[in-house]
Amino acid sequence: MLVIGAVKILWVKSGGLVPLDHGGRIRSFQLAKILAQVHEVSLFTFYQPVPNDPHAELRNVFSRVLCVPLEVPRQGSPAEYAAYAKNLLSSRPYSVAKYCQSHVARQLREHLKQESYDLIVCDFLLTAGVIPWDFPKPKVIFTHNIEAQIWERHFRIARNPIWKAACYREFLTMRRMERDYLRRSDHVLAVSEPDRDFFAGFVDRSKISVVPTGVDVDYFRPKPELEERDALVFTGSMDWLANEDGIVYFMDKVLPIIRQHVSDAKLWVVGRRPSSRLERLAKNISGVRLTGTVADIRPYMAKASVYVVPLLVGGGTRLKIFEAMAMGKAIVSTSIGAEGLPVAPGENILLADTAEDFARQVVALLRSQARREDLGRLARQLVERNYSWNSVGSDLSETLTSLVSSLPPPDKPSKRFESVHQNP
Repeated sequence: MLVIGAVKILWVKSGGLVPLDHGGRIRSFQLAKILAQVHEVSLFTFYQPVPNDPHAELRNVFSRVLCVPLEVPRQGSPAEYAAYAKNLLSSRPYSVAKYCQSHVARQLREHLKQESYDLIVCDFLLTAGVIPWDFPKPKVIFTHNIEAQIWERHFRIARNPIWKAACYREFLTMRRMERDYLRRSDHVLAVSEPDRDFFAGFVDRSKISVVPTGVDVDYFRPKPELEERDALVFTGSMDWLANEDGIVYFMDKVLPIIRQHVSDAKLWVVGRRPSSRLERLAKNISGVRLTGTVADIRPYMAKASVYVVPLLVGGGTRLKIFEAMAMGKAIVSTSIGAEGLPVAPGENILLADTAEDFARQVVALLRSQARREDLGRLARQLVERNYSWNSVGSDLSETLTSLVSSLPPPDKPSKRFESVHQNP
């Protein structure tokens, strides 16, 4: 039910909002859903159509749902290589250009001429390429990551010279775009204090608010009776390169050291669309199972004696860690994996940044049920007390309401917005 002081919000997102099969979608959906309980929220999203598209079900959540179909080349296909080569003539990152197509920008602009809104939320920087920045109401960018930083880290660890060059170009173009669009926005939402500190290097700090990561503490609950002996579990979308690189590193460098001490240690890798590279590697290592897409990750997380997050590249904050914490799991992560999260190393999580140290921490936990239980109990207490989605969403609602009320209304509609038919 809408309340007095409700704000009319247009939530704009590239890549679709459902299914809830990776962290960015989960964070966006949970927060937008909570906002929709007290505000009038409409969803505008553009993505490649899928069979039995679940977006129709979102009409029960939002005031209206506008879906724009896209033709996006399949990852790794000749069509994608051709599209990437064509994009070299532009100044835009390819990861933005492939979604932010001109017909999407036109449709969004036309919708904004027909419907009035108090505020636009640009969900992910990668959506910013279609936002009409001359729209005469507040525009808010919800940054789930420092996008340029992710590509810089890919560049640093890349070995293939062609891929290294591609990462460097993506980093340079993304850095320029990131600074440009954040400066154009009326407000920036960051997911951690480190991200806010970074953005404050080129955006006024008063223009940035932190929206911390949350978790559904009722959905993710401890199931200690399902834990399996010497079981290691990693969850995440395996078509996200950072997840693939991290788990390849773990299988190649860390797991062999663990098995010198715990020979029966097994590994579950739970997540959609594992690559042929990962499948080939897993096939040659006993005790490693790739599940692909699963309907529910909780039974697999519950199996874990130790939940591992061996990421070498990343940005923003990882929902997977809070989900594992909510399930009372003992977690070993790299520093990058836990970056930006309000965790206490040694108290509710263990951090390790070399293969040897990571393996040592995992082995110690596999050998001590009491230590695993202590870490898991304190981890659950942290998220249950401070980081439920309801709590995080309530704070976001206050931030957006204050933003709308604090900015003076425009004297008259922007003539440029009324006349321009394509995103600048």
